[in-house]
This record gives sequence, structure tokens and C-alpha cells, in this order.
Amino acid sequence: MTVPRQAVHVDSPTERRNPRTTNIDQLSTLEILRAINAEDRLVPDAVAATLPAVGTAVDLAVEALRTGHRVHYVGAGTSGRLATLDAAELPPTYNVPADWFVVHQAGGPTALRSAVENAEDDEEAGERELAGAERGDFVLGLTASGRTPYVLGALRAAHRRGATTALISNNPLATRSIDVDVMITVDTGPEAIAGSTRMKAGTAQKQVLTGFSTAVMIRLGRTYSNLMVSVRANNAKLRGRTVRILREATGLGLEECSDALTAARGDLKVALVHLLSGVDTRRAAAALTDTGGHVRRALATLRATAV
Repeated sequence: MTVPRQAVHVDSPTERRNPRTTNIDQLSTLEILRAINAEDRLVPDAVAATLPAVGTAVDLAVEALRTGHRVHYVGAGTSGRLATLDAAELPPTYNVPADWFVVHQAGGPTALRSAVENAEDDEEAGERELAGAERGDFVLGLTASGRTPYVLGALRAAHRRGATTALISNNPLATRSIDVDVMITVDTGPEAIAGSTRMKAGTAQKQVLTGFSTAVMIRLGRTYSNLMVSVRANNAKLRGRTVRILREATGLGLEECSDALTAARGDLKVALVHLLSGVDTRRAAAALTDTGGHVRRALATLRATAV
């Protein structure tokens, strides 16, 4: 059994007492909720300050996926659970391969439901977990404190393997000594309940992750306008959604869109390019293949060849 290395203590704002909520246990139920909500409203501005760094991370992740590599999420506790949720929602929403986004949670799957003692303190376990990272991969670590040994060990191992690395942290103090390619520091300050990082820190990490992965999908052509044209229609609700999306994108009627989907064998993108360009579904599919699945690029290619 690996004995966890002792974590180096770095003061974290998330562990401090919040002067705005010291009397929270004396408030009425509604006042408690208002106090928590007042803290939550600080999160969007803290996230907004990180957007340039998040943008850099998006571009690196896009490059990794375009060149046949993977994106890794590494976390512990709440951070790992949020990462797991984000990755799990991408295949059904954007029809991406399940191995594009790989999640590494301290303590393994058991830790998704309950705490696993000492798992987050095991730096060597993090190193072993990312020993399979490859040059060209993108590895995104998440730790509210900025000092979780499992996450930092994983990032170091990934870096040694030649992967590009980034870290989302809520501790501006800890990030000064961490060597990653992109540092995303979301300064959410002390929590309403000291140390309860499932609150503002978790909310901020969720916002960063959602923005990050959504932007990656958009850049990879998994949307057309603001429509989910890559959605996997594997139930009745989603099959109905594909028809609605096609109607929204083209302005055409139910019957015409349904017929186009049938001709495209259910492939929404092929049906969309077919209807917007006027070419048959075979040419539409070929244009999408040639442009990496980007609807707008496929349409531009078809217009150029028609001249």
C-alpha cells in the first residue's frame, strides 16, 4: 500500500472564515438562503476574469483532439465529480467518441458516491494514473485548494510524458509554485461555510468546465449556429429534437425535413447540408468528411465548387 506523501500546506482563501456570514447560524431560513445566494452571485465575475486563460486551454484541447489525442480531466472529491459529470454529458450531446474525454478521479469510481479516505493525498497514485498519457494529449487538473497531491502528481506525470497541462484552482496563492502550461485561477474567496468548496468553488469550476467543453465542441464543428446538430438521436425525444433542429436551421416544413433525415439515414448534419446546399446526401456527406464535420465549411466548399 502506498503511503501518501504529506501535502505542503498552502493557505487557501476557501478555508478562511467569511466575514459576511459569521452569523449565518442565527438567521432565518430565508435569510440563510439569501446569504448563500449573495456569495453565489460573486462567482460569474470571478469566472469572467479567467476567460483569456480558459480560451488558451480550449485551443490546446481542440488541437489535441484534432490530432487524434485525448483530453484528460483529473480531480478529487467535488472537483472530480464535476469533471465526471461534464465528460459524461458530451457523447450524447455532441456525439463524440467516449474516449475523447477521460476522467481520473482520486479513489476511483467509488469516490464518485462517497469519500475515499486519503485518496486525494496520494501523489504517487496520481502519477500512476497519468502514466499512460501521451505526447499531444491535454490534461486539465481541478483542485479548489491548488494543493491536492493526487492532482499535482498526475499533472507532473503527464508533463513528463509530453502532454500539455492546465490547472483550475480557486487559490491564487498556491498557483505561484505549480508548473503547468495554463493556469486558470478562479478567485472565489472564502465560502459561506468555511472550507465547503462544493459551494462557490464548485460552482465556479462547473461554469469553467461547461464553458471549456462547450467551446471545444463549437470549435470542432459540433454545432451549427447555436444548434446541437451533432446530437445522438437514440430515443424518441431526441429523434423529435433532430427534426425541430432541422426546421429551425432551414426554415422548411416538417415533411421536407423528415424526408431529408430519412434520405440521410438519420444523420442530422448530412440532412442539413443537403437541404441548405441543394446537393444530394452523398455529396453532402462527402463535403462534411472533407471538412472535419463542420457544416459551415462544408457549405462553403460546396458553394466554391459550384461556381
